[in-house]
Formats: sequence, structure tokens, C-alpha cells
Amino acid sequence: MALTFQLDPEVDPALRDGVLALWADVSNAGGAVGFVPPVTVDEIRPEWIKRLAELSEGRTRLLVGYDEEGAVAATAFLAYNQHRLMAHWIWLYVVMVHPRHQGKGYGRDLMAAAADAARGLEGVEAIRLTCRGGTGVDRFYASCGYKEVGRVPGAIRVGPGDDRDDITMLLPLP
Repeated sequence: MALTFQLDPEVDPALRDGVLALWADVSNAGGAVGFVPPVTVDEIRPEWIKRLAELSEGRTRLLVGYDEEGAVAATAFLAYNQHRLMAHWIWLYVVMVHPRHQGKGYGRDLMAAAADAARGLEGVEAIRLTCRGGTGVDRFYASCGYKEVGRVPGAIRVGPGDDRDDITMLLPLP
């Protein structure tokens, strides 16, 4: 069964709780989405509040994938570039698919839905994202059409003695 995607869903308690639970589950399964396991919903909540402010200010859009039961199963944030000379591309970040749904093609579906959403944004010609090296996710993004355009060795410190590359990837939109 495929996910159903919605751009800019109403932010209600069910969505809030669904996104927070997803973020914690993905993080605790080793997903590189801004936290290092173990992490709790309460530790993630301040980051969610920052994202809500960006959403309310119109600087960021939220894409949510719902499973057949209507639960939050995937998310991605699309952020407008704030620099006037770079307004022709957006950032994609906190790209997540719930671990119980991985291996079903939902990640590719999420990336395609994000590209479709970006194509609908006036003046947007490309999507940029960054990812943590050493996870293999850069190969996944490459398989979705993204090209590596930059890498900063050791820029992400996951823990003492565990530095990872910060990889920047770009998807031009036709």
C-alpha cells in the first residue's frame, strides 16, 4: 500500500504527536536526522517548536506521508532560501520514513513527492540537501537523482572520535 502525501497539513495535536514520535523512532533506529540515539520526544520537542515557527512565518513547508491507517509515516521539510540571490533553490531537510516502513519504496516515494512539491513553488529550480557521511544515505539520494556537489570532511561530530563528512547534494528540477 502506498503512502498518501500532503503538503502543509493542518498542524493539530495528532500531527504534532505523529511527527515527534516519528522523529524519535527514526533517530533511535540510527537515522541521521539531527539527533544521536538514545533520544526522547521531549528532547526533540524544542526542534519541532523551531520548525513550527518557520512554518507559521511561511519560511518552511511541511510534507507528510500518511500510511493506510492515517498515521504519520514519513516527513520532509522544504525550506525557502532566505538569501535573495539564492531564492531559486530550496533546502530539503529532516527527511524521514518510519523504520517499520523502510524497504517498501516509501523513501523514493517521499523524495518524488518532495520534488513534485518543489516544482509547484514559484521560481524554484533546484533542491539542495545535506546528509551525514558514513550512513550510506548519500547513495540513496544519488539513486533519486541528486548529485554530490560538496563535502566537508569531519564537519559533523556524532560523538567523541566519531566525526562524519557533511555532504551537500543537489537535484535540478526540470
